Amino acid sequence: MTALPRGESPGPSATDDDSVVADAPVPAPAVTAPAEEAAAGTDEATGEATGDSTGEATGGVADDVADGVADDVADGGEAAAGTGGSDGSDETAEAADDADTAAETDGSADADTTAGTDGSADGAAAVPVLSEAEAELAAQRELLERIEKRKAEKDGPIPAGTKLSGPAADLLAAVRAVESGEKPGAAFFDSPAPAVPRRTVPAPAPVRERAPESARSPQGAAPEVVSAVAAVLAAGGAPESLAGPAAGTLGAQAADALREDPWQLLSLPGVGPEQADGFARALLGAECGPDDERRTAALVGWLLERAALQGHTALDAAEVRTALAGRAVTDPEAAVQHAVAEGVVLVFQDGPEDEEAEEAAQAPEGGADADEDTGAGDGREPVQVFLGLDRYALAEESLADGLARLVNACEKDADWSAAASSAPSPSAAELIRTAAAHGLVAHTGGEAARAEPAALIAAASGLGLRALGATHSVDGRQRLAEAVGDPSAAVTLAGLAAGTEGPGRDEEGAVAVDLLVVLDAPQVDVETGAMLVEALADGTRLVLSGDPGVLGSAGAGRVFADVLAARACPQVVSRTPDPGPIGELVSGIGVGELNQVAAPGREVVIVPVRDAGEAVHRTVQLVADSVPRAIGVPSSDTQVITVGHGGSAGTRALNEALKQRLNPGPGRFGGFDPGDRIAHVPAPGRTVPGVVVSADAEGLHLDCAGTPLVVPQERVEASVRHAWALSAHQAAGMRWPAVVVVLPGDAAQGLSRPWVYTAFSRGVRHLSVVHGVDQALPRAVAQSPSQDRTTRLRTLLEAADG
Repeated sequence: MTALPRGESPGPSATDDDSVVADAPVPAPAVTAPAEEAAAGTDEATGEATGDSTGEATGGVADDVADGVADDVADGGEAAAGTGGSDGSDETAEAADDADTAAETDGSADADTTAGTDGSADGAAAVPVLSEAEAELAAQRELLERIEKRKAEKDGPIPAGTKLSGPAADLLAAVRAVESGEKPGAAFFDSPAPAVPRRTVPAPAPVRERAPESARSPQGAAPEVVSAVAAVLAAGGAPESLAGPAAGTLGAQAADALREDPWQLLSLPGVGPEQADGFARALLGAECGPDDERRTAALVGWLLERAALQGHTALDAAEVRTALAGRAVTDPEAAVQHAVAEGVVLVFQDGPEDEEAEEAAQAPEGGADADEDTGAGDGREPVQVFLGLDRYALAEESLADGLARLVNACEKDADWSAAASSAPSPSAAELIRTAAAHGLVAHTGGEAARAEPAALIAAASGLGLRALGATHSVDGRQRLAEAVGDPSAAVTLAGLAAGTEGPGRDEEGAVAVDLLVVLDAPQVDVETGAMLVEALADGTRLVLSGDPGVLGSAGAGRVFADVLAARACPQVVSRTPDPGPIGELVSGIGVGELNQVAAPGREVVIVPVRDAGEAVHRTVQLVADSVPRAIGVPSSDTQVITVGHGGSAGTRALNEALKQRLNPGPGRFGGFDPGDRIAHVPAPGRTVPGVVVSADAEGLHLDCAGTPLVVPQERVEASVRHAWALSAHQAAGMRWPAVVVVLPGDAAQGLSRPWVYTAFSRGVRHLSVVHGVDQALPRAVAQSPSQDRTTRLRTLLEAADG
């Protein structure tokens, strides 16, 4: 590796990789056929009814629309037949009228008969009384006689023009006038004849420029609720700025809940036990103590919530007891028992019997030693007891069940051999054959191996299957669409889950796909994975593809790693290496080796620095000057990646320095100016890069990967940050033409092999490393990565497989 010299001539600019987010599908309105169109012909109206009910309406609306159109068609068919001029049609219409008349006659006859019978005592002539059956027969005979009479009249000769009326009679009179010479033919064509109405195909709607989307703001609580909570917070000495979050988290009764249990303040982001204890002392005075059950239950929940932010879906019960003891809880065992009894957390075990978990979590009164909890003293196999929040426990169990369902429900005898024989590489052919025979497949490989899932999607589409690929980022979606050759074959996971991207849902609510390939699988957390699998119908094939060496998901869980470790499905390991010096360097890091690589084109450059201040200075120089001149990659396509947000060379300090050099300005709207590179964070774990366009009363106008977006002013501080520099977690799933990785001296503790692997592999053409950690970098790479997250999914998958 060589140091990057200064003063090189600039090269050509690279273009942006960002793509356009697909518009959300707008459901077509349910339309019933008008009576006039239905009367034009039964066949035509019936066809329209079928088209409307199947093509436009969905779900239960389709049935209602089809029923309504069918009724209109039936009525219109009869009306059209009655005006058509045929004998049978006339008889049908007239018979209906006669039936109504007969019914009225029958009813009046009965009334008259009854009246005459009642009045026979006054000497009037008696009227014979007919039975109900005789009256019905009489009415039918009368109806038949009328029909026969009208038939006889129609069978006789009809004088020309004698039963015509309206326009038909006028036309006959005009013809006779012309024939007799009374009037010239031109006299009847003074005005053009009205055009015959025709059904035409509606013109396509004009293409409209897409309006900017508005970032969704969380719905706030009612003002009176926030005011009540603010009063309680003020009484306890807590900041009134927490009133809104507290009302949103605890609901309409938030004020009463905080008065009764002040430690519920721990459920708010950014609040620690020390703040909650001070708030409780101010409200309760001497009534509260370190062993208050309200306090211990809130602490147990807080420990599990904080662990979830670090990726854990569960914690060892012993760890929870140790943490409680460190928070001045004198009886951690009783505190855990109370939290379990109150439903704050759930208890699990990694052992043979559920009963042992209950005994371990709820020890007998008087306490129990750790050895007694695990059963290690009586010769039994130790039982590890876990505590977890219900949301993550249910998600892991649902995910395990869903994956097992996909494994068992897939068609096993599909023949995709022809598609495999034409695959672009042996690894792609192996992936195609494996996906044909299994409902769940795991595929591993680096950046170059992403071509293999793309080949699988293209092959499945060629077989007539509905194939779709889902990526973590918009940049990944664009790269996948280019590899497949079909923009509609790639979506983001967030867009697929929200329903704004992809084929939509079928009549049963499942995603309308036969094959779903999830790239960037290490970025899938357990809740997203459970939601995704639940949305797949029986028989759908699922392929999880990704690089196991990168950092894990921002949310709780390690879905891809657990699936690989449990060996719950076939695994296809790509044999396609990443090309070039960067690929060689990253491949060595993946196996724990930090090697020097030959970089004749300055693909990899090491820039040594002494301290954080020099690191910031050299980073700005690289992005603004050296890389554009020597490598030919403009500043807009160069991404800085550093270890954390804080510190003297974290993202905040680097972004401030880069803004002053690349886009100086006063920060007129929340610290932002037009042209600033930003990262929009619509949800935790999702980072969408973009550029500030403008700002007005509506909010901050952004261009996020080609999609216009408006962020309301109240959401700017929480969801928009400058993004010349990102953390490695934020950069996961994205790539840039050039990357500058900053490793200041104070970042040594944050380094690990997955972090280095992720950061170094984000560059396509060039990687500069601002190196100030000495031997901490090779040590971090050489250290074998351990399971840094506690989860239960692997155990559940192994139990389902066994």
